[in-house]
Amino acid sequence: MRADIAEDSNDASSTADDDAKVEPSTMATAIDDTIFALSSGFTGKQATAVAVIRISGPRANTVLENLLKTSPSSKPRLPKYRQAALKKLYHPMDHSILDHALVLSFKGPNSFTGEDLVELQCHGSPVIVERLLNEVLPHLGCRMAEPGEFTQRAFSQGKLDLVQVEALADILCAETHLQVEQGLKLLDGKVSKTYENWRKQLISGLAHAEAVIDFGDDEHLLLGDDDDDMEDMDEETLERQQQLVWGDVTKKMLHLQRSMEDQLEDGRRGELIREGMKVAIVGPPNAGKSSLFNLLARRDAAIVSPIAGTTRDVLQVSMDLGGIKCTLQDTAGVRTETTDVLELEGIKRAQKAIKEADLIVAMIDATNASSGLEIVQSVLTECDIIGDSNDNSNNIDTTDDGIIDPQRLLLVRNKLDLMEETNSDATHSTTNEDDRDRQHMVFGEEGTFDISCYTQDGIDTFIDALTQNVVARTRGSDSSDSTGEGALITRARHRQHVEAAVMALERFSVLSREGSMAVDMAAEELRLAASELGRITGAVDVEDVLDVLFTDFCIGK
Repeated sequence: MRADIAEDSNDASSTADDDAKVEPSTMATAIDDTIFALSSGFTGKQATAVAVIRISGPRANTVLENLLKTSPSSKPRLPKYRQAALKKLYHPMDHSILDHALVLSFKGPNSFTGEDLVELQCHGSPVIVERLLNEVLPHLGCRMAEPGEFTQRAFSQGKLDLVQVEALADILCAETHLQVEQGLKLLDGKVSKTYENWRKQLISGLAHAEAVIDFGDDEHLLLGDDDDDMEDMDEETLERQQQLVWGDVTKKMLHLQRSMEDQLEDGRRGELIREGMKVAIVGPPNAGKSSLFNLLARRDAAIVSPIAGTTRDVLQVSMDLGGIKCTLQDTAGVRTETTDVLELEGIKRAQKAIKEADLIVAMIDATNASSGLEIVQSVLTECDIIGDSNDNSNNIDTTDDGIIDPQRLLLVRNKLDLMEETNSDATHSTTNEDDRDRQHMVFGEEGTFDISCYTQDGIDTFIDALTQNVVARTRGSDSSDSTGEGALITRARHRQHVEAAVMALERFSVLSREGSMAVDMAAEELRLAASELGRITGAVDVEDVLDVLFTDFCIGK
């Protein structure tokens, strides 16, 4: 955008329609409305240096012309498109001065909404802003925009696709710099181009498949420029040529399917950046979970006491670890022997938090490690996080040695200061070494940490490891970052449609091997796959998605 600023008189030869009048008519259809909204951070309670008001629609320039009139008969000169100009704004009723404002005008379709659009950058006085919003602009035939209506118009005018609309929403709601970076990459449109390229490949494959169906019975499809040689070919050669056409389609669709599967095997890194990670601290009572929770939160967010069962509900704080939004959860102590109804409810909620967590920090008392480890393994098994000791299946990732992946589960042994005291006894030392070996067999040395919440020994090391762990979860493999633009899949909606497209391609692969009788059914699977990808970018009807999405925007965007 050009930043040229011109200060001039409002009265001059008009560049707008001289006969433009303000008519207090009722609103037409929504798409014909001229809308306005405050687009800056002004709240109405506190003055700001500048308040930005946007006006979009067919009457935007007429509204601006009326705001610049010094008298009913004056003919103000509108600023050049895409050039800022310092202007005086006047009340359209009595032509009293409203404010000195920086005015920008954009001619559709070369604007954010694709319509004529005007921006008023006025002083952030509550009196000025409220007068413009509540009195002046409604009088000029405009209406207040609904949440997200400016962006909705941009989508309707083809200025943004659905992925870009979602990216804009993510940017506005971002809490970390990585969320902003991911949103900006999506807003660039390169990710959308990847989805659209996949869809075009499917449509191309569908066209070839339908050609086989349409011409297969009566005519023959040939590769390249073989038409001239068709008369010299026997029936067997022509049939082989037709099979080559179909084989080329199946080969390309298999390659496309593998490309999609690579993106699906990304560890949900795009969703984790966008939505944040849930980190649950779990373990037996009095292991120090709330103390660790407070240290990580850097405030007294949870009550700490020596009484077992103090924490009954799941407490949450939001924190930024390496640019990743993390929701840290302090859960009730888990034990098998209790009849307290409230404590049992707390344990139930702790188990729910464990099942929903992206990362689990299992915490035990180092002075009673054997009992604590049994409780931790028991609750993780009950929550289907790890398999039974007699079962080789684990729901959580494991290494080749059967050790739980430290990116999914960490073990923290608290009260290191008390361990140092008890280790003076040789018997205790031997027992602790036995427990340590047992823990390493399950969690591995890399995923095990010794700390003291009381002296804060080992806390910095643990936080560094926790941060590295969280960041590592959001790094993509080479195969899942083929665009070079970060995560391709950033929402559960995207993942569902890509998964559905892959399933359709799997069915296509099966049907394509069943002979000519199944070609029409195979082609239908390509059609379904293309439709699923079209729903991601909005190329295919997505009204149900739009209704929800635009209500999440703030007014003025």
